[in-house]
Amino acid sequence: MPELPEVETVRRGLAPTLEGAVVKEVELRRPDLRFPLPADMPAQLIGRKIIAVGRRAKYLLFQTDGAPVLICHLGMTGSFRIEDADTQHTPGTFHHERSKLDAHDHVVFGVRTADGAETRVVFNDPRRFGFMLFANPDGTHPMLDGLGVEPTGNALDGRMLASLFAGRSAPLKAALLDQRLVAGLGNIYVAEALWRAGLSPRRAAGSIASRTGGATLRSERLAVAIRNVISDAIEAGGSSLRDYMHVDGSLGYFQHRFSVYDREAQPCSKPGCAGTVRRIVQSGRSTFFCSSCQR
Repeated sequence: MPELPEVETVRRGLAPTLEGAVVKEVELRRPDLRFPLPADMPAQLIGRKIIAVGRRAKYLLFQTDGAPVLICHLGMTGSFRIEDADTQHTPGTFHHERSKLDAHDHVVFGVRTADGAETRVVFNDPRRFGFMLFANPDGTHPMLDGLGVEPTGNALDGRMLASLFAGRSAPLKAALLDQRLVAGLGNIYVAEALWRAGLSPRRAAGSIASRTGGATLRSERLAVAIRNVISDAIEAGGSSLRDYMHVDGSLGYFQHRFSVYDREAQPCSKPGCAGTVRRIVQSGRSTFFCSSCQR
């Protein structure tokens, strides 16, 4: 499933085309994805100007000048494709390549961009685990309620992590994946952040806080590692937006070079560490880490 950096690079890739564009057409090629598509989506959106393309955790938020906010989740295999007269490209960079098959094009938006170009924005999703829903008129939605702090800003610091995790006996990895605590972190970047911080995914989450719930060196290291790994991944993903998928099918994606994720049995790349990357299963999901330098 795409993680926060992938979703953010999709947002950044869509924004130049969609922000300021007027929706001219909405074509629903099937009635549902993971959930039923709003039957009134065309009526709600056609004729509206898109004011902003935002993101909350792993959700994309499309705000117009009149309709409720359209919430989109990419699911496991969802992606957007931008088509104009000469080229087509897929915003974002993913660990697994996105589909190019027209058979999986489920929602098509025809827009007139701010500079007057006629463009199509196509949502493609082979497994149909993605979804599009309208928020409530006041901008709220149950799926957005209760989301934790974003991992991309200075609000996530050692003190914040310590206060969130104090007294928790759950494994540190599980706590980091709890969207009610930190919003948008997923399996890949939790593994990478814990490796950078030198912390075991199996240690108790509360162990990074002091006895009074205050910040410690561990919580400070982890906060810095989370912010940096997300920032690095977004920057790397952003560089791939210069790569285009042309009509001949040629495609160029930046491939993330993970330090531990999906590197089972390979030598740890941390300077001075002679350990080997291990894979264990926690809560049914693969965890990759180095038991030598992550304690």
